[in-house]
Amino acid sequence: MTTDLPLSGVRVLELGNYIAAPTAGRLLADFGAEVIKVERPRTGDELRNWRLYAGDTSMLYRTLNRNKRSITLDMRSEAGRQAVLDLAACSDVVLENFRPGTLEKWGLGPAELDAVNPAVVLVRISAFGQTGPLAKRPGFAAVAEAMGGLRALVGEADRPPSRTGVSIGDSIAGLYGAFSALMGLYQRESSAATPPLDRRCLDIALNEAVFSMMESLVPDHLAYGVERRRVGGRMEGIAPSNAYACADGGSVVVAGNGDSIYGRLMAVIGRPDLGEDPDLASNAGRWARRDELDEAIESWTRSQPRAQVLAALEEAGVPAGPIYGAADIVADEQFAARDMVQYFDVDTGGDTPARVGFPGVVPVLGGRSVPVRSVGPDLGADTEDVLGGLLGYPAGTVRAAAGEDA
Repeated sequence: MTTDLPLSGVRVLELGNYIAAPTAGRLLADFGAEVIKVERPRTGDELRNWRLYAGDTSMLYRTLNRNKRSITLDMRSEAGRQAVLDLAACSDVVLENFRPGTLEKWGLGPAELDAVNPAVVLVRISAFGQTGPLAKRPGFAAVAEAMGGLRALVGEADRPPSRTGVSIGDSIAGLYGAFSALMGLYQRESSAATPPLDRRCLDIALNEAVFSMMESLVPDHLAYGVERRRVGGRMEGIAPSNAYACADGGSVVVAGNGDSIYGRLMAVIGRPDLGEDPDLASNAGRWARRDELDEAIESWTRSQPRAQVLAALEEAGVPAGPIYGAADIVADEQFAARDMVQYFDVDTGGDTPARVGFPGVVPVLGGRSVPVRSVGPDLGADTEDVLGGLLGYPAGTVRAAAGEDA
């Protein structure tokens, strides 16, 4: 049951594919919103096939589309278009991440949605936003991460820029999408009159979402002429803070860059001479000698196994942690204590369902993750229930809207 969750009673119509808009929908669904995900007939969201190792639906899709309902609609057909409008008429939020102009081309743009629901909140996620010279240009997270400033900072200085390993640009935009939806709903509910359409259309660009996370990248450049560079596992101007190998092949991240923390770290590794050096009392001095400090720290970490390294650092009050892979996360007691890995029996293409763990819900309420109600649904699993039950369509109309043969 979702009646006790913060967004219970909110209905969201999700028209997006891939990661950005579905991430926004997932966040809203996690906290009780009814999210109706519209997919193409027969093929569905392309994410169903991304990293698909077996079966017919990827774990990536199952993860990003949890707690949602899936219906199929042919939005290019008149019947499908009408179904979208009928669903929008009884929804609070519409999410979409098509290229700008696509919804308008299908007769499903802001004006048409506003005509059927003058209070609807429309969240639009695109590569470069709905306006500007690049608005019509397609783009995925990789492009946004490059143009938003992130890619230039990731990797080693003597190698080409790297990715982060996940579609972080899409995920950031999805976070902004969920925030925008809530902002639009709050504005609507707290205003004496319904806000005008242009205030209910929230415009999120992937490259701008990434850029917003770049901290003082541009101000530092304009104020001081600084052009930040890739520094590998370090952070510009902050030392010592890096990843270090241990004797047993494991690695740890140590963040010893606070002034008082630095002294404790040097004591732990047996280098009081560095801890008491006045030239190393501040980050600026430590950054200038970062190679020397990293060498001293890794000389110590390589002399003992990871568990022993972490125990010594914890006792000294030095922030540190192991570098985890999936197996480490599954076995970790902290993740388990807060229900951050939740298990479901899922079809993975074998003879019987497999027991699969999925990420829990953030933020935690009451000390533990909100339970994940369901993983991403099979394609069109809720079409008949939504179109026939919610909208009251007869069977023939359901088939026509869903792109099936009548």
